[in-house]
Amino acid sequence: MKAPIALGIAIGVSQVQAALDAEALTQQYFGNDAPWYIDRIPLFESSDADITKVYYYRWSIFRAHQRDLGANGFISTEFLNNVGWQTNPWASLNDATGFHLLEGRWCRDRRFKEDYATFMYSSNSNTRQYSESMATSIWQGYLVDGVASDATSRLISMQSVYNAWDDSYDKSKSLYWVEPLRDATEYTISSIDATGGADGFTGGNSFRPSINSYQYANAKAIANLAALKGGMQSTVDSFNSKASSIRSNVQKSLWNSTFVHFIDRFQVNNSYVRYWDPIRGRELVGYVPWTHDLPDDTAAYAQAWKHVLNSNELAGPHGLRTVEPSYQYFMRQYRYEGSNLECQWNGPVWPYQTTQVLTGLANFLDHYPTGTTTGVIGTADYTRLLKQYAQLHYNPKRGGVLDLQEDYHPDTGAPIVGLKRSPHYFHSGFVDVVLSGFVGIRASANDVLVVNPLASTSSITYFRADRVLYHGHDIAVQWDATGSRYGQKGLQVEVDGKVVASSPNLASLNVTVSRVSPPAITRPIAKSIQLQATTAYPKGSVSVSGADTNAVHSAIDGRIFFYPETDVANGWDTPTGNGNELWFQIDFGASTAVSRAEIAFFANADQGFDAPDKYRVQVNTGSWVDVSSEKYAAAVANGITAVSWNSATVNQIRILFTPKSGKKVRLVEFKVY
Repeated sequence: MKAPIALGIAIGVSQVQAALDAEALTQQYFGNDAPWYIDRIPLFESSDADITKVYYYRWSIFRAHQRDLGANGFISTEFLNNVGWQTNPWASLNDATGFHLLEGRWCRDRRFKEDYATFMYSSNSNTRQYSESMATSIWQGYLVDGVASDATSRLISMQSVYNAWDDSYDKSKSLYWVEPLRDATEYTISSIDATGGADGFTGGNSFRPSINSYQYANAKAIANLAALKGGMQSTVDSFNSKASSIRSNVQKSLWNSTFVHFIDRFQVNNSYVRYWDPIRGRELVGYVPWTHDLPDDTAAYAQAWKHVLNSNELAGPHGLRTVEPSYQYFMRQYRYEGSNLECQWNGPVWPYQTTQVLTGLANFLDHYPTGTTTGVIGTADYTRLLKQYAQLHYNPKRGGVLDLQEDYHPDTGAPIVGLKRSPHYFHSGFVDVVLSGFVGIRASANDVLVVNPLASTSSITYFRADRVLYHGHDIAVQWDATGSRYGQKGLQVEVDGKVVASSPNLASLNVTVSRVSPPAITRPIAKSIQLQATTAYPKGSVSVSGADTNAVHSAIDGRIFFYPETDVANGWDTPTGNGNELWFQIDFGASTAVSRAEIAFFANADQGFDAPDKYRVQVNTGSWVDVSSEKYAAAVANGITAVSWNSATVNQIRILFTPKSGKKVRLVEFKVY
């Protein structure tokens, strides 16, 4: 760990000269959809093109997976398409929530993470479907935005969800156990070996580093939030005690000195495996304790990090293996969907656990001084692993376009599963890894900004993160090895447009920053949302006979994304234009006041889609009439077309449009307010 340089906010301030161009960058990466991003995301660039491009691509994933639930706010989905195991009608899954909230904590529009957290702790959510790290992710969000009231408002629900895991707590070992499938990691060593190698999709209950690290971190978060709220000392003491017990017992019982790694012990007892025996190999999940700052800072534990550098162990040519090649059933394929390969954790590279490893490594390099003095691993390794992870996002099966999939072959970097549900998969993080690790913004509960970049000076000549909203202030962090990029050599930290700290080298800088309130959240509620393709109101209909009812429904399902992959098509497609005007209608089923709409059209030249030649909006007030005092924006594709009018109370509304000659129109979403 680098010794921090403490500086006050008023010391040596100067005006910033190198702010990034928000309009140019959002237009470059998001095209017509740039207005959604321009005031919502921190800007970033670096001398590594892959890391930079993937950073913006991951914001497009964040945007695409925001599902508007109407009065229930926004949630983040794991898959763009519906899957059979999601919680309906919302399409929510709790296994990826921790990643979603950590990505969302950097979004300048706090609505997305706050709506989502509220929903996931409500009775609508299945909080026990998978192991999870939701409470600690909410705490981490508070460390960025500094809004205590939002984070502490969920304390009762957090305790309830935490205590529900008592049914998976072994009092004799003082540890939690979980079935790997419920850990979102089917076909692990424990589940495969528990069947004698015959299967491994279900079963294999074990005391895992993951579930215990999550419960440790969640307990710490609950204790911290209870202390923040005040008047809850018994809760503080109780959950700190729970965390301390887990920490002690993970280190005592799940650390394996033979493997020099944290590994599972079996909870299941059958003819193949015995209760409390350790599993017979290393898995990538053994780094999750560092993801949540569980291990003590010792040289012995630090030796575990050598396994991600060893090509015979967890370091694959194109990514981190989830199991080592020495394991008897390494990369054996057990599960299929028809003839297509399905998900397994017996060797493939998973962005899910790669994110956890990079987060854990950032923690290790930032604040484990004894461990880092061993020299086992360093910032050059961190940057190389981050770059390797970024390169996985380019899909060779689709011509190298940015398209994150579920899992990858460690020897080739090619996607393994590639099912209809797989494109642009959101069960991992990247934005958070870049901002908190690579750039080094180490969020704090105190009135301080700590910046400790982990970018390697041997491979990164410059980077800049701009417009990062931290404790209500606009933060920027800049590195220029030579001064040729930004006109100022070295590292500098800016607060609200002024340089407040600098160093000629990449160092840890500590800046006092007073806490101010971030912009208030605004929550307009769309009245057109229908979550299921049913006959319930609101419901959609179209002027074309024989239209696919599911496609018609998808134009009011609260999902907006513009990816060209045909297996994630979203919206209602018209016939090819021949000069006729077509319409899409919403029946609210009751009198509803409406005054504006956001319309999402899709375009792709290869598929024959374009924005309509013209469009208009009508309401039914006994007969169909055009809206009055209308303000129509020019129709754009792959972005939002806005229209407003004098408020009218109606039962029905419709958009009429004329496709261009020879072109189809895909109406992605007709969202009415």
